[in-house]
Amino acid sequence: MQKNFLDKKLLASALMLALLGAGCATEVKTNQGDMQKITGLKTPESVVQANNGKIYVSEINEFGKDDDGQITVIEDGKQRVFATGLDDPKGLAIIGQTLYVADKTKILKIDVNGNVKVFVPASEFPVTPLFLNDLEADPQGNLYVSDSGDLFNTNKGGAVYKINSQGKVQLLINDTQDARIKAPNGLLADNTGHVLIILDFASGVLYSLNTQTNKLTDIAEGFGGGDGVVHHSNGTMYVSDWKNGKVFSVNTKGDVAVLKSGYQSAADIAITKNEKYIMVPDMKAGELDFVPVQ
Repeated sequence: MQKNFLDKKLLASALMLALLGAGCATEVKTNQGDMQKITGLKTPESVVQANNGKIYVSEINEFGKDDDGQITVIEDGKQRVFATGLDDPKGLAIIGQTLYVADKTKILKIDVNGNVKVFVPASEFPVTPLFLNDLEADPQGNLYVSDSGDLFNTNKGGAVYKINSQGKVQLLINDTQDARIKAPNGLLADNTGHVLIILDFASGVLYSLNTQTNKLTDIAEGFGGGDGVVHHSNGTMYVSDWKNGKVFSVNTKGDVAVLKSGYQSAADIAITKNEKYIMVPDMKAGELDFVPVQ
C-alpha cells in the first residue's frame, strides 16, 4: 500500500533540502536520446553518471566472493569493464574525477584510468563495518556511507558515517543511539551536509537526520525493502524498493505513486545528469533500466 508522507511540513522541508542540494541540471556531453536498457550485467547494485556522460555501474557478481566484483562503464550505449578485482562493490559516488566505491567493509577510490586504491580501510571505522552499502557525496567533498549491518539476520549493527576528504571517519548515527536505525541503505545529502535523508532497508521508512543535532525524524513509510533515494531539481524524490521490485515517485505535495514496477530487485537508483531518466539497476535480472521522468 502506498502511503502519503506522515507530515506534510516535514516533507516540504526535506524536499526543499533535496532541491537545494540538486542545484541546476547539468547537460552532459554524450547523446542521451532514447536510452536503451543495458543487459548482461553481473549482479548490478549501484549506478552513477559523471558530468561527461559516462555511466558507471557496480557489479557484485557472486555475493561473498572476493575479487570477482567489477565496475562497468557505459558510454554512448556501449559497455566495457572499467575496474576489476573488487569484492562486493555497491554504492558509488563521484567527487571531481574520482569514483568512490563502498566495497564490503572498505571505501575504494578509482581514478580515470581505472586504477583502484583503498581510500578508507575497515580499520579506520569506529567498529568494523558489516555491510557497507550506499554512498553519497556533498558539495563540500565529504562522503556519507551506510552500513546496513546484519540485515539478513538480526538487523543489528546498522550505522551511517561521514568521511571527509582526508579519509577521516565520523559516526553520525547507529542502532544503539536510535533503534529506528535497523538497516540504513539509501542516502541523500543536502547542499550543506547538515541534513541527510536516510532510507532504511529493513523497515522501508524514509528518515531525515539533522547532522548538527543528531535528531532523526520519520518522513515517510511504505517502501518495502528501501534501497535507493534520489531527487529531481523540481523537488520530486524517487525511491526504490528492492524486495518488491518497484520505483516510487514522491511529489512536493507528499503524494506517493509507483513510477514503475515489475523489477526482480530494484537496487540503488540514480538520476541522469539531464534529469530525463531514473537509472534502475535490476540486480537479479542483471540489467540497467532507464525510466523516463519527463
